[in-house]
Amino acid sequence: MCCGNKREQFLVQRAVASPQGAPAGRPFTRAAQAPKVVFEYGGQPPIVVVGSVSGNRYRFGGTGSRVEVDPRDRRSLAVTPSLRQVV
Repeated sequence: MCCGNKREQFLVQRAVASPQGAPAGRPFTRAAQAPKVVFEYGGQPPIVVVGSVSGNRYRFGGTGSRVEVDPRDRRSLAVTPSLRQVV
């Protein structure tokens, strides 16, 4: 079955609607513009923490390791034992 060229029309409209300099299909996100957030781990064995909002997995390799996290995940990491925000 043919889509009647609607798919092509959609792609052309989407490319035209993209902001100058941004490739089509990669929207700007608020998280990319948010200030940097870094957590430091004070525990012994390595751990992996999953951000409650983004779903990102953050691996802390051991005592003193620092990881930059998505600002949206700040609250869920802040309540994790042995983690503290440093930036």
